[in-house]
Amino acid sequence: MNNIVQSFKKAAVDAIQAADPTAIQFGHVTSTSPLKILVEQKKELSIAQLILTRNVRDYEVEMLVDHMTEVAEGHSHGYKGKKKFTVHNALKVGDSVILLKMQGGQKYLVLDKEVV
Repeated sequence: MNNIVQSFKKAAVDAIQAADPTAIQFGHVTSTSPLKILVEQKKELSIAQLILTRNVRDYEVEMLVDHMTEVAEGHSHGYKGKKKFTVHNALKVGDSVILLKMQGGQKYLVLDKEVV
């Protein structure tokens, strides 16, 4: 009976490995135009294979501000209301990134930059 259980366990593990499950990987940006990321020091991914999160892209955010400008030549003024700001998160050549390899290995979600 123990052999049957072991056979089922092995079959389950083999099936999971064959399905190429989701995995976390690390890569390095080798180009930004067009975007290319080198994974495992051998596989270069192109933009067609990548899904970018907001953590690795420039984006705009609208914020409510209410403050005074710095005094210049004896003058300052209020700065108030909703303003749009650009958050500069775009990838740069040399950035290390954390990727989530999607099931099947065809697409990679670029989660964030690695802090080194």
